Amino acid sequence: MRSLLGLSLLLSLQLCNLWAQENGANQTPERRPQAPRGFGGPIELGPDDKQIFDDPPKSITDRRDGIEHGKLEMIEYESKTVGTTRKMNVYTPPGYSKDRKYPVLYLLHGIGGDETEWQRFATPDMLFDNLIADGKAIPMIVVMPNGRAQKNDRAEGNVMASAPAFAVFEKDLLDDVIPAIESRYSVLADREHRALAGLSMGGGQSLNFGLTHLDRFAWIGGFSSAPNTKAPEELIPDAQAAKDQLKLLWLSCGNKDGLIRVSQRMQRYLKEKNVPHIWNVDSHGHDATHWRNNLYYFSQKVFQQGF
Repeated sequence: MRSLLGLSLLLSLQLCNLWAQENGANQTPERRPQAPRGFGGPIELGPDDKQIFDDPPKSITDRRDGIEHGKLEMIEYESKTVGTTRKMNVYTPPGYSKDRKYPVLYLLHGIGGDETEWQRFATPDMLFDNLIADGKAIPMIVVMPNGRAQKNDRAEGNVMASAPAFAVFEKDLLDDVIPAIESRYSVLADREHRALAGLSMGGGQSLNFGLTHLDRFAWIGGFSSAPNTKAPEELIPDAQAAKDQLKLLWLSCGNKDGLIRVSQRMQRYLKEKNVPHIWNVDSHGHDATHWRNNLYYFSQKVFQQGF
């Protein structure tokens, strides 16, 4: 009982730290702390904990003239899971047309964010416009929902009180969000054309939901996943099934992030079971730069042949 209580208190402290860290990431550049902050425990790097993708230039999210631009819109949907109308931010690529069908990336935020968090510090619409214009990513729809599945889904007050709502979001995602997108947009509605990725708490959600629903998702990414991530043995009880069904499993974390052991545990289990995956450990902390950079590279792999 004492060990369970201690684990619960540790998790609560870490998640509170996540909220504080993400609030820092959401500040304006002038107010944002310039140095990455470590937290969550000691950092011990192993031989596999290496950066395999160079940091891209900051211009990856600059708005460029002379290229086509997609559309970003806030839409509403009826959530039977929560019993209310909810919002999500949706990016449609340049030249979006109902005459063709598109794959969909569902992109989840952290404990201190909402459906606008990714847009506040990574401007995915600009990032995807640029990647698509350069032929580095295929045209796709990007859905940024609110992963806090409760009636008051704002990140306010005691955000720890809403931690259980992030688990409830599994049902909201599968039963309400995905059907709403597939009824409103022209999409390829099969697992091979459906991806799930997220940062921090959303990274944990992506691993928890994606790996236990491989019949729904073939492409999964966890960027500095938080302590809500379930044990690898629970997420991948059948390694061969994961090998057969996964197109891409992306794990990343910064080498200054005290939560790196969450992702290390998963990566080492995958290596032991010979489950193919990408593991990118860069020089950042639990911060917006890490999340933006890894989204940049993940987006160039997702829905591509060879994964």
